[in-house]
Amino acid sequence: MLRVALVHDWLTGMRGGEKVLEVLCELFPDAKLFTLLHNEGAMSPVIENMKIETSFVQKLPMKGSRYRSYLPIFPRAIESFDLSDFDLVISTSHCVAKGARPAKHALHICYCFTPMRYVWDQYEEYFGKGRADIVTRSAMALIAPALRNWDVQSASRVHFFVADSWHVAKRIERFYSRTADVIHGPVDTARFTKSDTTLDYYLVVSALVPYKRVDLAVETFNQRGQRLIIVGSGPEESRLKAKAASNIEFLGWQGDESLAKFYANCRALIFPGEEDFGIVPLEAMASGKPVIAFAKGGALETVVGEGDRRTGIFFHEQSVKALTMAIKEFEGTVFDPHTIRSHAESFGRPVFKRKLQSFIEAKVAGHFK
Repeated sequence: MLRVALVHDWLTGMRGGEKVLEVLCELFPDAKLFTLLHNEGAMSPVIENMKIETSFVQKLPMKGSRYRSYLPIFPRAIESFDLSDFDLVISTSHCVAKGARPAKHALHICYCFTPMRYVWDQYEEYFGKGRADIVTRSAMALIAPALRNWDVQSASRVHFFVADSWHVAKRIERFYSRTADVIHGPVDTARFTKSDTTLDYYLVVSALVPYKRVDLAVETFNQRGQRLIIVGSGPEESRLKAKAASNIEFLGWQGDESLAKFYANCRALIFPGEEDFGIVPLEAMASGKPVIAFAKGGALETVVGEGDRRTGIFFHEQSVKALTMAIKEFEGTVFDPHTIRSHAESFGRPVFKRKLQSFIEAKVAGHFK
């Protein structure tokens, strides 16, 4: 019987990456789960019930809220795990998890959400002028080249990459010179029901971090005066609240039942950032609701912008003018909730679980034959 290790960057909340991890925990309930840090109680019961081992980051001050500040030491932390007893290592990585060191005999499969976003495509979003103070910017200017080099070199520890979108697969090829199979991330469509009810508000569901571009939604709805509900929290929350007009409400993270109601009753989901894949638009579509999305990244693989199977509206630049025009186009378009829901179901959790299990079984059979 194969001894299995799962490796995940950190366990601080249930976002898209953790929903992939949850499926792996269901497939391998006896596996040991390695992670940089774990905020106990923040995860689903399936994940919390795993045998979890954390790194030395767990003992550092402010690790619960300021853990990203420890980015420079994350490579050393992930390499500190002893995986010598494991035959199969499956990492789920957007930062450093794929850099864990498997045993020489082991098979390492990485489900990659993106190469380390903090030092590649979104470096300026996190550490550019206006995003970080001068001390942080100066430090990262010195540290980032070493992190990029480590990120590339540690990719050689992975036998097979799986990307959550073709967008990410291209990025893996560009940065790592590696090919990746694509299995789109899971959407628990069973949590949502097709809704024919519409209340007078638009919706954003997002972590409040720079690259999500929630600031663009805030600026646009400041001008339009229409009601916007923002579900989510993060380091940008204070800044966004300070610039938001009274028609914009910040509700923090919501439980599954409450979130489903917000999706079900909204006019449309606003999706202003460039995502590697993006489960949130598919959750909205599972509720029968259209999406107004920036036309880049994973949204191009999940939102249908034209034809009889249309599920949303695209805007092609991240500007108030472009988003405003898309909202106006949406308000003049009729969408079919049944068509939208049906499209979302093709990305459902059972489909993902079946595809991922088949992929892993095939690679295991080939490696250990």
